[in-house]
Amino acid sequence: MDLHDRVALVTGAGSGIGAASALALAQAGADLVLVSRTASEIEAVADTVTQLGRTALPVTADTASDEDMRKLFARIRRRFGRLDIVVANAGINGVWAPVDELKSKEWDETIRVNLRGTFLTVHHAVPLMERGSSIVVVSSINGTRTFTTAGASAYSTTKAGQLAFGQMLALELAPRGIRVNVVCPGAIDTDIGDNTSRRSTAKAKIPAKFPKGTVPLTKGKSGTSQDVADLIVFLSSDRARHITGSPVWIDGSQSLLV
Repeated sequence: MDLHDRVALVTGAGSGIGAASALALAQAGADLVLVSRTASEIEAVADTVTQLGRTALPVTADTASDEDMRKLFARIRRRFGRLDIVVANAGINGVWAPVDELKSKEWDETIRVNLRGTFLTVHHAVPLMERGSSIVVVSSINGTRTFTTAGASAYSTTKAGQLAFGQMLALELAPRGIRVNVVCPGAIDTDIGDNTSRRSTAKAKIPAKFPKGTVPLTKGKSGTSQDVADLIVFLSSDRARHITGSPVWIDGSQSLLV
């Protein structure tokens, strides 16, 4: 999957799926624009990209800020003049709570980061993309195939929205030769769970009984960020040249149980 000299943008590139995807794209030959709200994280990823012999442009930005994104894409235009690959990965779990306890500002923040951030990333990227380019949106099994995560109504709504957004764009951008696909991971060994705020989720829990082990393929073991990164590299490559508008669940069949 040769991505030699292609220019890739990865948001949320400081850790987890974003960092793994950035490094996998670099190993395949791409130059990287790395975006995160945490400068120290993307600087570390940028150093590794450089060690792999590729160019890295780390930029600290809030993907849900139109001003930040305008500045980001102005820098991309000046530095590279184009984008061939966009991985819209930045997102948060936000607050998980029963709907009657979830505060409107908590709902708004999850929508702002996950949906507005995805929209602004693609909105500003498309003018820099040409025929043969690829967009990959990182969604989740939550809201696209599973609906039993207690209190995750805001999060799941954003993930469902990302899938709809990606499929709408697949048709809209098809005449321009730009492919759009949506990756839906299940349990993955990232630290996003550490940043999840849970409140009274037991009150929203659905009484469901699951077989022993929630990831059948791996006997309950979570997938890895590298598993998702490898899929993203494939979807970004010419080997996926006839794949667009497709959700791809990468969860070891976890979502078929829950």
